[in-house]
Amino acid sequence: MRHRKVGRSLKRTSEQKLALMRGLAMALIERGAIETTEARAKELRPFVEKLITKARSGTLHDRRLAGRHVHVRGLNDKLFTEVGPKFATRAGGYTRILKTGHRKGDGAEMARIELVD
Repeated sequence: MRHRKVGRSLKRTSEQKLALMRGLAMALIERGAIETTEARAKELRPFVEKLITKARSGTLHDRRLAGRHVHVRGLNDKLFTEVGPKFATRAGGYTRILKTGHRKGDGAEMARIELVD
């Protein structure tokens, strides 16, 4: 039974899912937009938005907390110097998910997740 279980498992263990979310989050911070499956995009949205909320304050503690997930030093710096201040006046909703159709190989629903300008 899945009582009170939040989120999708994405056919992975919890460690594999966390590694996937970290990789997708770093790609999104680096590029500004990525295309992935719709389920992955919907799982990535709260993960990235929590990181951006930490980057808005910019304290050392928040930088270290974000560093747990964004392992590349340059991307962590970009998160706190560019992305965080860009959303300083916004109260939330830093990402947008756009459906892009089906993947040719297996018919999976694809989506583009991007940072709102």
